[in-house]
Amino acid sequence: MRFTVVAVGKLKERFWTEACAEYLKRLQPYGRTEVREIPDIDPRRAGGEAAACEREGEAILAALDGLPAQTRVVLLAIDGKERSSVGFSKHLDDLALQGTSDVAFVIGGSTGASPQVRARADETLSFGPITLPHNLARVVLLEQLYRAQRISRGEPYHK
Repeated sequence: MRFTVVAVGKLKERFWTEACAEYLKRLQPYGRTEVREIPDIDPRRAGGEAAACEREGEAILAALDGLPAQTRVVLLAIDGKERSSVGFSKHLDDLALQGTSDVAFVIGGSTGASPQVRARADETLSFGPITLPHNLARVVLLEQLYRAQRISRGEPYHK
């Protein structure tokens, strides 16, 4: 299975880049994982939050358009479906059994995801009712993808 993470915002702090790099390295034996960063738009310069959200949404959709047509799009959203690590792993396995080989995860910006991005998503995923900084959400997503691959293969993982 191939994973693409489309994320608004560039990782600036070294600890975020190192954490993401570590999980991307750990994911290598299990398949290709790519991160596509979308520039975040300052709402003050864009004419408000709605305008910033719209522009970020257009960039997200452009990044998704470059993926294979059958790519399953999963939007990370606080109102999405919550899954345990085992449940997430099983869901990815089920998708693979149904013939899905490409999954894209979208992490929107601070203003959320535009209606067009929400409409494009095949499903939504939540890491719970808490608000996570987008940089942390990216690290958590990569860690959960790594954990899911280990669970799927019956390899040891921290419970």
